Amino acid sequence: MSSRKPNLRSSIYLGGDGWWHGRVTMGVKDDGSPDRRHRKARTQTEVTRKVRELEQERDSGKTSKPGRKPTVEQWMTTYLNDIAARKLAPTTLESYWSDTRNWIIKHLGKHRLDRLLPEHLDALYSRMLAEGKAESHALKVHRILSRALEVAVRQEKVGRNVAKLVDAPGAGDEEIEPLSQQEARRILAAAEHRRNGVRWSVAVALGLRQGEALGLRWKYVDLDAGSVRVWWQLSRLTWRHGCNDVAKCTEARHKRACPKDCPKAKRPSGRRHACVPTDTKGLCAKDCRKHASTCPERTGGGLVFRKPKGKSKRTIPLPPELIPLLRAHRIRQKAERLAAGAAWEDNDVLFAQPNGRLIDPRDDWDDWKDLLQVAEVRDARVHDGRHTAGTLLIEQGVHVRTVQEILGHSDIRLTQRYTHVASPMAEDGMQRMGRALWGAN
Repeated sequence: MSSRKPNLRSSIYLGGDGWWHGRVTMGVKDDGSPDRRHRKARTQTEVTRKVRELEQERDSGKTSKPGRKPTVEQWMTTYLNDIAARKLAPTTLESYWSDTRNWIIKHLGKHRLDRLLPEHLDALYSRMLAEGKAESHALKVHRILSRALEVAVRQEKVGRNVAKLVDAPGAGDEEIEPLSQQEARRILAAAEHRRNGVRWSVAVALGLRQGEALGLRWKYVDLDAGSVRVWWQLSRLTWRHGCNDVAKCTEARHKRACPKDCPKAKRPSGRRHACVPTDTKGLCAKDCRKHASTCPERTGGGLVFRKPKGKSKRTIPLPPELIPLLRAHRIRQKAERLAAGAAWEDNDVLFAQPNGRLIDPRDDWDDWKDLLQVAEVRDARVHDGRHTAGTLLIEQGVHVRTVQEILGHSDIRLTQRYTHVASPMAEDGMQRMGRALWGAN
């Protein structure tokens, strides 16, 4: 086999068609043949400029692979399905897909990947903000796109990552609305005599995420040592079609599943509904996930245990006052198990349905909303219980690094948000400052 390097000299000439042509040898293709690229223009000056650009790409090592470049839509589909899917949690992947469909593909999808420009990204982020989306949402879309483009650069699909050439949207500050100490106490008092009421004591005391609380299992709880290992969380995954003919399956079943008074139903034909994602032929889109739960051969969905990512896997000491509440809860659960008999489904979870089955996060949300009304406390999200834990820990003088460890934050900046709302500590600090400067010696 010859090891001779290709002749890298470029050529510029006037063609018989009246156009100026330029040809540049960029290297060698995978099959060993020379990789020569062609450019043309109406003037010699313009084609010379294009030739020089190609030569600069080649000389700087930023040469993209030969062949027609994929569109943004094609590359994002490849990236999410074949690359990101190996590393991302299923729920995170679904979230990435949602933002990719609704923003990246919708507004940038038709661009060829190598012709995507910084101003295209700036226009997308400006549009998101103009439509009322939070800065943090625009930043998330930017990060998804930037990561996909970085992989494209590594695989020589493109010569540069244009996402690095724009100013990323600001992160914004997530609004934290913790409950006050008095509100937290009223909630725990109202939950005391409810079934699974200690679920909310755990939420406020330990600051667990909803999935972490519902995924707690007795094998990871040591009441004698007073600790709990948060090693798993419960997640609801989206069902996917398991049949061969997705379009036929979904189109037939969507119409049966969709209520008769669906406001998005196509009229007057009624053949299909506008709430069903469709392709250009009127069939259900192959990537449709909204109603795959109706497929008789559905796969990959439902409630599942999965490991938390990063530093979220942790061991937390239990407050001494919480231990007897958990002991009493375990006794009541054992009684439910005896009453259920053969109908009991053993999942070893701390908080279960009366038959032992897992609690759906949506039902858990409804229980929380009902509890707030009973306790006569303002409306709040389930996640606000976690914010309450972080705020109360800071107010009690717990070091922010310790709070980070308890809550399982990967970044100390997430924990430091609670220092901004812990006003009692700030007030106490200023009172001490006043005494130091103007108080009696």
